[in-house]
Amino acid sequence: MGCKTTGLVNLSRNHILAENVHIASSFSRRLKGLIGKACLPPEEAMIILPCNSVHTFFMRFPIDVIFVDKNAVIIHIIEKLKPYKFSPIIKGSYLVIELAAGRIAETGTAVGDQLQLNLMGEIS
Repeated sequence: MGCKTTGLVNLSRNHILAENVHIASSFSRRLKGLIGKACLPPEEAMIILPCNSVHTFFMRFPIDVIFVDKNAVIIHIIEKLKPYKFSPIIKGSYLVIELAAGRIAETGTAVGDQLQLNLMGEIS
């Protein structure tokens, strides 16, 4: 599933958004994303980069979506994006974070928040 990290932290809110993060940066990994997974546990996330829009076709569950710029600042949020939907194209988005539905509300995450990603291993 790509590079695994030690965590994704919202520095502005002092919350851990996800403990286990998978990074999809190759064409095939970005294309597959979360398709085929039965669920996304609250402690997990997927980062897709580069990315400025997502779809949830062939997914079985809704997700929270965070669009982030090159400075790791949140520029757009979509909560509980249902299966078989498209997000808008978000200008200035460098990467997208897909989280379990409800995670944004649980952590109080908002546009303008600063994120930190702690990497462990190679990005693929």
